[in-house]
This record gives sequence, structure tokens and C-alpha cells, in this order.
Amino acid sequence: MYNILICDDEQDIVNALKIYLSGGDYCLFEASNGREALEVVEKNDIHLILMDIMMPQLDGIAATAKLREKSNVPIILLTAKSESSDKVLGLNIGADDYITKPFDPVEVLARVRSQLRRYTQLGAKKEEEKPNVYTVGPIVLDEEKKSVSVDGDEVALTPIEFNILRLLMKNPGRIYSSAQIYELVWKEDSLGAETSVSVHIRHLRQKLEINPSEPRYLKVVWGLGYKMEDKK
Repeated sequence: MYNILICDDEQDIVNALKIYLSGGDYCLFEASNGREALEVVEKNDIHLILMDIMMPQLDGIAATAKLREKSNVPIILLTAKSESSDKVLGLNIGADDYITKPFDPVEVLARVRSQLRRYTQLGAKKEEEKPNVYTVGPIVLDEEKKSVSVDGDEVALTPIEFNILRLLMKNPGRIYSSAQIYELVWKEDSLGAETSVSVHIRHLRQKLEINPSEPRYLKVVWGLGYKMEDKK
């Protein structure tokens, strides 16, 4: 049973999302603004949040930022087409994905399942697998501990950030296009991959690089994609 929080100030949208998710193995919680969402997360073991951007008291962007201070729970933003800049900002501060209104029930279910799968797999480890530690420059990724550190200082990453970094660090020097990264990490078709991947790459650089605008390790290869480069 997964606990899902639906946070939106429009009750009709909350009711619609509850209908979409009613057939799954989900326990659904509600909140009408960001402050209520924070309270629900504080009191319950929430596994995923569907978070509207435009809400009273505390909007979805501010609430996401607050949640990321202490939690890596997957957050899917609920956005209008006119909120493209807010969408990018939300991804940049730690949201994992977004769904644009009006919703397609099939898309909602697919994205929810995808995020829950990644979230649970991130904390799971097959017994037969041996722990692996990957190092690029001062960046160390430990698969067993699901941790990342830079110069010995641990860095908090979201599940998607961790999986992107793991992909690149396991294959240093190899160039992955945005579409390849999206398909390998999101486990979905790469429609709209460029925006989502570039935002998460930017967020990773802010956490891992001394100067994110001139990265030494997480490199872009213009027109081709991204790679980890081990600077000696």
C-alpha cells in the first residue's frame, strides 16, 4: 500500500485525481495548500505527492522547496500550460516530474507508477548484487548506501538526480543524449525529455560542482548530450 498526497486548492481536481487513482493499491490523502501538505507529510509516511503550483497560503513551488530540505519523496507538479516558467523552476528546486492540466488519466497513472517504482527501487537492493562505489574526481557515489559525497561531504539528491548521476558515473566519458537519459532513468518514451533532463542536470551541477557555470566533471557535449569527465 502506497500513501499518496494530493495537494490542490480546487476540490474538483482533487476528486478527479482520486477517481483516477482509486483502482490502485493507494491510500489517498488530501491537502488544499502547501502548508496543509507539509503538515500531512510531517504526520504520515507519504510515498508520493501530486502538488499543484498555484495555491493560497503556500504555493507548490515554495512547498516543494520546504519538503526538499528534509525529504526525497517523489513530487509530481500539477501545472497549467501557461505555467511553463514555474514548471522549470519547480524541477530546478527538486520536483521529479510534472503533469499538465487538463489531465489524461492514463498519463497520471503512468507517471505515478513510474515515480513510485523508482522511489522504491532506489531503497531496494537485490541480494545477489555486490555494492559498487564509483568515483569521478572528488565525487563518490555509493550504490549500497545510496549516497553521494563531494570531497567527503555528503550531498542530498532526489531519486531522479541519483539515477542520472549513477548512469553517467558508471560510464565515465560516454556521451548520453537527453533522450537516452530520459528513457534509461524515467523508463518512459523520451517525449519532452530535453527540458526535464536539462533541468535535473543543472540541479546536479549546482550540488556537485564548485562553479556550476563552468563544470569540471558533469559536461555537456553540444548537440550530442552529457557525460562525466574524470579530471585528473
